[in-house]
Amino acid sequence: MAAKKTFEKAMQDLEKIVQEMESGDLPLEKAMNKFEEGMKLSRFCSQQLDESERKITMLTQDQDGKAVRTEADI
Repeated sequence: MAAKKTFEKAMQDLEKIVQEMESGDLPLEKAMNKFEEGMKLSRFCSQQLDESERKITMLTQDQDGKAVRTEADI
């Protein structure tokens, strides 16, 4: 059974792909495959960040949808 992908693991994998591509040592076909994989990881990370932002926004609003002030805001 495959382990669930996490944001942190996806970022590590993406960083590795960037390093491999920046080396300039990959043949074109392999570079294209790495690029495609990198784009998928990038989209996954972006979706994770968007979802986290939505959750934070929801958690920091009152019942009327207004932002809740915290001590950090003062």
